[in-house]
Amino acid sequence: MTTVTDLLIVGGGINGAGIARDAVGRGLSVVLCEQGDLAGYTSSASTKLIHGGLRYLEYYEFRLVREALFERERLLESAPHIIWPLRFILPHEKGIRPAWFVRVGLFLYDHLAPRKKLPGTETIKLTRHPAGQALKPGFDTAFVYSDCWVEDSRMVALNALDAFEKGADIRVRTKLTSARREGNVWVATLQNVETGETEDVRAKVIVNAGGPFVADVLNSKLGLNTTKNVRLVKGSHIVVPKLFETEQAFILQNTDKRIVFAIPYQGKFTLVGTTDIPVESVPDKKVEISPDEVQYLCNVVNHFFKREVTPADVVWTYSGVRPLFDDGSTNASAVTRDYVFDMDAPQGQAPVLSIFGGKITTFRKLSEHALDELKPYFPNMKPTWTEKAKMPGGDMPDADFDRFFVTVRQRWPFLPEDLALRLARSYGTRIEELLGSARSVADLGEGFGARLTAAEVDYLMRHEWARSAEDILWRRSKLGLHVPADAPARIDAYIARQRAATLAAQ
Repeated sequence: MTTVTDLLIVGGGINGAGIARDAVGRGLSVVLCEQGDLAGYTSSASTKLIHGGLRYLEYYEFRLVREALFERERLLESAPHIIWPLRFILPHEKGIRPAWFVRVGLFLYDHLAPRKKLPGTETIKLTRHPAGQALKPGFDTAFVYSDCWVEDSRMVALNALDAFEKGADIRVRTKLTSARREGNVWVATLQNVETGETEDVRAKVIVNAGGPFVADVLNSKLGLNTTKNVRLVKGSHIVVPKLFETEQAFILQNTDKRIVFAIPYQGKFTLVGTTDIPVESVPDKKVEISPDEVQYLCNVVNHFFKREVTPADVVWTYSGVRPLFDDGSTNASAVTRDYVFDMDAPQGQAPVLSIFGGKITTFRKLSEHALDELKPYFPNMKPTWTEKAKMPGGDMPDADFDRFFVTVRQRWPFLPEDLALRLARSYGTRIEELLGSARSVADLGEGFGARLTAAEVDYLMRHEWARSAEDILWRRSKLGLHVPADAPARIDAYIARQRAATLAAQ
């Protein structure tokens, strides 16, 4: 059997899922293949921020920062369940960046794009502010500004869900093994990695959104070479027991001029990151933090906070490889986070559009620009539409999550408040489909710990392509730090039973 489509998108990270959503909404047919799980690589290994990128101003990335600041407001409006405002405290330390320099940067940050919901910058005295209690003596002044938190891998899943509901064919655990041009179409062979079955897909255009594998897709899968190079930079994070009691995050200026975030995480922890380590290649399996990176992040924490940490205090780490466009910078921290397109389109032959770089904040605009590049091949493509569109679950009145949460508590009063909040944050208005007519927690089925129930696992299998405990615990729900040790095996066994029952019923 051969599937015929307008776009074959390779890669199920934020860029691939975003382009799929935008394209199918403009009337194009779309097949998206992802060799692992959605957001299984770089897109689930971010610092989990929707932000303009304050430090990019130092590298004169004004266009990127301005675009990101515009997108920050749009995304907050479109997905108020998985994105919410977060204030950042930047303690000033003499000798790294002058106070006037920081103030100028924050003034630009406040005024490069309009702010509707986020307050502007203020200056605080740490000797009088509660935030100062967590810091070591010697930090007198700090600047406080706004950005947003995002549940990164959920953003990918929601883009894929919206694309699917509009008609896209989303295939996880499906890899591109090869593709060849036959005139003005691509004939690509896809393989289901679970069953080994293969299928040919005929596509007018291939979109290479392979992230850190973008060059590998071009070279080994498509047999092409590109004049543009990808710069692979590993970013790693550590999670440690809570370092401070404030709800705000900290942005820390290190002596090497890098910045490190310390962010409240899941109530009990602090998320610290990220590093910028150049790497030569991308392993097929999980990328891991090095001991030097762990020590580096601990050193930054210990320079600022009274509550010092050692590598032994780290409860979890994660790493991802960012596929940045190689602009020739010698410093990995200075490499542009902007995105670059590479179109290979010989006369009369099918094109391939490759995506280099990008960041989660600008995925929507990147998707628009990618489809602008493809307009000559699809002259009947519908106009842009995502700027004011809601993400699945984000269609709550006035994008007011607090008001929405009141209705959740009234509708399902039996839910413990922490569970109600987590489900409302994760699923927004789609919580109705997950909970339905349940009248007690027992109605939600088997429990796996940390208030994860069979009803939620079923929902994630049915609507969000979850296939394993890892998908659910570390990407869809982020409950991996809270469940008992036997939970992954129990969840995998439950998923296997459910999938077997589904196949038997077909």
